[in-house]
Amino acid sequence: MATILVIDDEPRMLRVIGEMLTGAGHKVVEAISGDEGIAQIAQQPIDVVITDIIMPDKEGIETISEIKQTHPDLPIVAISGGSLRGAGSYLETAAALGACATLEKPFHSFEILEVVDRALANRAAVQPT
Repeated sequence: MATILVIDDEPRMLRVIGEMLTGAGHKVVEAISGDEGIAQIAQQPIDVVITDIIMPDKEGIETISEIKQTHPDLPIVAISGGSLRGAGSYLETAAALGACATLEKPFHSFEILEVVDRALANRAAVQPT
């Protein structure tokens, strides 16, 4: 079981992603903003972060950048439904900043579970024993 932080300003998305992950046996911590997510990381060990890109206040690109400064080895999955620029350009930027995986909304449960499993496996491979 991993502890996964999900950051999204849409309560419905938090609930749906949370149900997918808890159904797979993970513990889910929720945050409705980038600032709240960063505070959660400071309060408890987190194994993987899933963050939306387009959010009010602190958007996902800024959130990823801040997390990578303080926790460079923490895997981050970026998700986005896009906007006028399209999800692709936001997700490409997220990957360039260190997101280990990106998903465009809407996605299937098997897709989110697959990227989380990959992130956890990659993190385990680089953790000192």
